[in-house]
Amino acid sequence: MRRLAGLLVVPLLLLSTAACGGDDKGSDSASMKNGLPAITAGEKFGEKPTLSKGEGDPPKELKVNVISEGKGAVTKKGDALQVNYLGQAWDSDKPFDNSFDRGQPFDLTLGAGQVIKGWDQGLEGQKVGSRIEIGIPPELGYGAQGQGDIKPNATLVFVVDILKAVTIPKSATGTPVAQEDKDLPKVGTNTDGKAPSLTVPKTDPPTKLVSNYVLESKGEPVKATDTVVVNYVAALWKDGKVFDSTYTTGKPANFPLPQLTLKGLKDGLVGKKIGSRVLIVAPPSEAFGDQEKQGIPKNSTLVFAVDILTKM
Repeated sequence: MRRLAGLLVVPLLLLSTAACGGDDKGSDSASMKNGLPAITAGEKFGEKPTLSKGEGDPPKELKVNVISEGKGAVTKKGDALQVNYLGQAWDSDKPFDNSFDRGQPFDLTLGAGQVIKGWDQGLEGQKVGSRIEIGIPPELGYGAQGQGDIKPNATLVFVVDILKAVTIPKSATGTPVAQEDKDLPKVGTNTDGKAPSLTVPKTDPPTKLVSNYVLESKGEPVKATDTVVVNYVAALWKDGKVFDSTYTTGKPANFPLPQLTLKGLKDGLVGKKIGSRVLIVAPPSEAFGDQEKQGIPKNSTLVFAVDILTKM
């Protein structure tokens, strides 16, 4: 996401940059297994692992070890994945990040560039329920610039448990709902995967949150604890100008609702059915109030057309 990225709390590790890769053998020793650092404790799927320090030269290309193979579906580009992970640098025996301690799995869309390239490549083609270990050279990680505690040109090692994979529909579907209020924006009802039209009327905006179906599906209602995968168009009421859209990149966004800080957007999604298209109008009190945020003027009423594609 461009401007709405600031509405989420995202683990530092998985903010991506970098380039491409393959496979290499590395060196084996008592603390190594198939060319990658050995898991010294917590080897089973679901357990928090510990890793030994890498020995010898790190792999120059992407290397993936399957620690234990699951029995679920094979992951593919475009799937919404939920994983647990632990990561550390090749030359360290201390992790720089892990989701096990947070007690909150991490959600991503595979191949959408939401994570470092070594993740997108290493996770593709693996079975749900698998634990894998990935060795990632710098050009598939954070390269020469590094990231936070990760040094420049660091080779990274991850243990990843693949918890879930969901195929993401291209569009919301369902029964069109009449949009009869002339004082509210109108949203297109196309289901071809392209951005719906969004037309804002030249009237005063509502002073309370609006959350209306445009297309109503028969899916289950969204809960406040869910992570939903969405496509959206976001505009300013004042002039109808679109300030953000997932359709420009062709990549849906993951919204972990407990971490979504824009109250009107979160409240507008909760209770709506998975698979539906929703119009949400968030007045300033439900948006950014009297604060300018990421180029959005203060006291702005925000308008969203959101396809709730699936949930994790």
